[in-house]
Amino acid sequence: MNWNECWGEWIIEELVRHGTLCFCISPGSRSTPLTAAVARNDLAKSVVFYDERAAAYFALGHARATGKPAVLICTSGTAGANYLPAVIESSIEQIPLLVLTADRPPELRDTGANQAINQTHIFGTHVRWFFDPGCPGPEFTPAALLSTINHALSKTQRPLSGPVHLNLPFREPFFEKNEAEKSIDLLLPP
Repeated sequence: MNWNECWGEWIIEELVRHGTLCFCISPGSRSTPLTAAVARNDLAKSVVFYDERAAAYFALGHARATGKPAVLICTSGTAGANYLPAVIESSIEQIPLLVLTADRPPELRDTGANQAINQTHIFGTHVRWFFDPGCPGPEFTPAALLSTINHALSKTQRPLSGPVHLNLPFREPFFEKNEAEKSIDLLLPP
């Protein structure tokens, strides 16, 4: 496993361990480490949405009905911006919501593409807490990552329930190549 895979697994496992089981996924390549980890977790309940607004309102309704935070997962760029109306409602109505936006690494942001917008504080003052730990790597220890997830979950419910935003940048490759892929690379000319 590479760092992206490890972080995806650790994040999702920690959320599930705390009883956060509803994952609303707006698929995209940058969020692959997170969505693959959800798919591999037998306890995680996921719904895939091709419209981010629909995902956000489904998550909001689920959280309103259960009182537990639902998790939104999306790829980089404008995908997260489509969550804004539901994030605002979550904030005003004090409904627990955890938004995980995948992002590009800093060197690939603000390049003029809609997938490379600056997502830092994209939800402004409507979230109870925002954090961007940087790209997965040994500098941010597993203990620090798990502590961050625990803190984020607690902020969705205390002292005032509402949305929390974690911006998670991932560098390619998202996964280690398996043996079959490595052997194919050996056969292809450079």
